[in-house]
Amino acid sequence: MGKRKPQPPPPPTTTVRIIDPVTRIEGHLRISVTLTPDATGRLVVSDAQSTGTLFRGFENILLGRHPWDAQHFTQRICGVCPVSHGMAAVQAIDAASQATVPANARIMRNLVLGANLIDSHILHFYHLTLPDYVTPPAMNMPPWNTDWVHDENFTDSEANTLAAHYLEALKARRLAHEMGAIFGGKLPHPPAYVPGGFTATPTAEKISRFEGYLNQVIDFLNNYYLPDVQLLVSRYPAYDAIGRGCGNLLAFGCFEEGSGNLFLRRGRLPWGSAAVQPVEVGKIAEFVKYSWYAEATGGLNPAAGVTTPVDPESKATAYSWLKAPRYDGVPYEAGPLARMVVSHLYPAGKVSVNDRHLARAFEALEVAEQMRLWLNQLRSGLGQPTYISTAVPRSAVGVGLTEAPRGALGHWLEIKEGKISRYQVITPTCWNASPRDANGRRGPLEEALIGTPVADPERPVEVLRVVHSFDPCLACAVHVLRPDAGRKIFPVGHG
Repeated sequence: MGKRKPQPPPPPTTTVRIIDPVTRIEGHLRISVTLTPDATGRLVVSDAQSTGTLFRGFENILLGRHPWDAQHFTQRICGVCPVSHGMAAVQAIDAASQATVPANARIMRNLVLGANLIDSHILHFYHLTLPDYVTPPAMNMPPWNTDWVHDENFTDSEANTLAAHYLEALKARRLAHEMGAIFGGKLPHPPAYVPGGFTATPTAEKISRFEGYLNQVIDFLNNYYLPDVQLLVSRYPAYDAIGRGCGNLLAFGCFEEGSGNLFLRRGRLPWGSAAVQPVEVGKIAEFVKYSWYAEATGGLNPAAGVTTPVDPESKATAYSWLKAPRYDGVPYEAGPLARMVVSHLYPAGKVSVNDRHLARAFEALEVAEQMRLWLNQLRSGLGQPTYISTAVPRSAVGVGLTEAPRGALGHWLEIKEGKISRYQVITPTCWNASPRDANGRRGPLEEALIGTPVADPERPVEVLRVVHSFDPCLACAVHVLRPDAGRKIFPVGHG
């Protein structure tokens, strides 16, 4: 009796893989992907769901409070990008109270926001993203090691250099953090952002110290961050064509430079459009058909928005605590790539995993160099105010639009009888990691996952690379959890 011929492995079949929680992000995110064989038998993502697993209730916490509380409470939404929430809150209050902001205050607001942005961008690349691509011998120990990297394209020398830079990045982040605290008072959650101005005084000594930190940070960006990002994208060229998503880009803009001008501009670029188009705030709406909130008649603009959570078991169609923000009914991606494209600092028509990394690194240097100019514009001494007192309006509305490191951030405020009667926040991750909307259209991150090839369905690192390119921050998106009895969560990796 002859030996049996070896049988070929069975063809791959459709399978679902769930990553819960996604690690190396801020907050709690669950990603579910359906993997289906393409014409060559290769598994690719054919469907995706992005789930924010915790509820954020800050909008309801603020109701009935003094309007001046907003900048302090909303900074506690997130410890990574609290400065952006402080900025958006005081902008909304400034608009509602018709406050005048002195030039020194405007500049110091920008400097602290810029320090936080640079800190966050360094964190994202080295400490949240890089382990998706490299496990050098020097990092093959907790907390750096990962079981999911199966296509390392770096030489051992390059991998060990990146490991050394991982540690240098910790020092650079500390420098950026301490730099922001010089004017901010402390980080995270700087108390210096107040309606009508800023609480710090720009003395010559503070300006000199800030400049010393800034020079060291710029040195790191030029000699470490930018070259390392360029090395990564050169070793993983396939990601030039992976992760496009919806292709539509949106930026609220930030860094006021006087006379209403913004250093990073406000605008949007629909996919295929040749020109940047304006942002009309009235065309923004949030949909909750697939979110655990009470249904509204159509999408609500945040100026009329409500945050009414429901029992998840009572809403079968829903799968996320994130709402689904849309502009004129269409999903838009926010983030450094959107900001750089809208500001004509990065080529239009390039949207991918690698483009997000490159744009983020280029933006860090652009902002840092501009901070040198802002620092030189500060004026110390008598007669140089940083704050102009403003009265609390009895009845008013205000909108604060700015940028967090991860993208467009908006705060909508309504005041009645001197108290907050409505407060709504749309964060960048709500734009990017949103669920489907009322028309069934996926959010940008979900759409970006479609078509992603996965070599090993048991270790779908390719999925993580797409997700991490958006730098999700679920702390900004969601906040409180009541775990179901008997629910089990299985860790990923290590068997």
